[in-house]
Amino acid sequence: MALAISLGVLLFLFLINVPIAFGLFISTLTYFFFIDGFSSEILIQRTVSGIESFPLLAIVFFLSAGILMNYTGITSRMLRFAQVVANRLPGTLAQVNIILSTLMGGLSGSNIADAAMQSKILVPEMEKNGYTRSFSATLTAATSLITPIIPPGIALILYGYIGNVSIGDLFLAGIVPGAILCLSFMVYVHFYAKKNNLETSNKKEVKKKDFFFTFKDAFLALLLPVIIIGGIRLGFFSATEAGAIAVFYALFLGLVIYREMNMSQLISALVETLHTAASVLIIIAAGSAFAWVLTLEQIPQKMAMFMSDYITSPIIFFIVVLLFLLLIGMFVEGNVAIVVLTPLFLPMLQQYGIDPVHFGIFFIICISIGTLTPPLGTIMYTTASITGTKIEEFIKESIPFLIILVIVALLIAFIPTFSLWLPTIFK
Repeated sequence: MALAISLGVLLFLFLINVPIAFGLFISTLTYFFFIDGFSSEILIQRTVSGIESFPLLAIVFFLSAGILMNYTGITSRMLRFAQVVANRLPGTLAQVNIILSTLMGGLSGSNIADAAMQSKILVPEMEKNGYTRSFSATLTAATSLITPIIPPGIALILYGYIGNVSIGDLFLAGIVPGAILCLSFMVYVHFYAKKNNLETSNKKEVKKKDFFFTFKDAFLALLLPVIIIGGIRLGFFSATEAGAIAVFYALFLGLVIYREMNMSQLISALVETLHTAASVLIIIAAGSAFAWVLTLEQIPQKMAMFMSDYITSPIIFFIVVLLFLLLIGMFVEGNVAIVVLTPLFLPMLQQYGIDPVHFGIFFIICISIGTLTPPLGTIMYTTASITGTKIEEFIKESIPFLIILVIVALLIAFIPTFSLWLPTIFK
């Protein structure tokens, strides 16, 4: 009864657009009003303990590193390198958009930061070259969903922390699926550009010296994911310490190597980090308290029993989870979904023989799809608001990308090798 009322309150708060963290906190508080022997002090303790963890510092560090990268000139260097790589392809600027998202995913770790940056930089240029604003904005939003599974994606860290899954393994597991998503989008853009005659002719040949010049310029930034993953796998540092190293590396590039960051930019980057990290951590704190309530009511165990009684095939399990997460993603913010749902799903994996690392990549992609769909759609609203795209036009253009994302999610679900190949090799 108490849980049903709490869930009802949460749904009502969602519908009237109360910020997600406050909605979770209030609904959890409502639960305590109907339970004897519990006080508000327990709620505060559970909320604070949700973020009282050393591994969560990795989120703050990687967010900071990603934001610092935008102030150091690394983004512009990555853009020039992506332009050289995609120069001969039909739909060059659209291909650059995809490649840049994949490259920057290894630096920023945040899909919203990636979508916002490229909406400002690339969408206006794409419009000048004949692309519609709605297609440009939708492409930017869709390609930003590569970011959560490319190391050091914040979603990977959060899932690993909540589910007690190796973050180093998750970082490795996301590389191949991220590359598959990148290539899938590039293939679609190839045919879209051919059909609409966008940047398909008068292609200048890229000289070797131009390629090596832009590669040399971007090399130090491209080295960061290698340092992070290599250091973790070789045991030199933990994921949290890797985040601190990423911050130091970003500062070193900006202040010493490229010398494009001044003191005022550094202060702006730190203030932006503070705001972004606070918004993420308050959601984790409130979500942790709500997840504790679900655990107290034995919801994970009941769900596991229900699934085992009615679903015996891992294939059917993945399909059911996909449909469930697509629905949840329409209404629940991604980080909240990870915090609340990870403890629910992980107990079920053993009975289906599913590796938690493999499931984690599938899980994060499915949740990310919801950021492109109404009514919540955080990435949809971010790119649409920055670019001035109408939501109805965005939704229409997003259909092919949603189909691609669902197909890739199912491929990853049914072919575990895509996720587990690299973690197995580097054991």
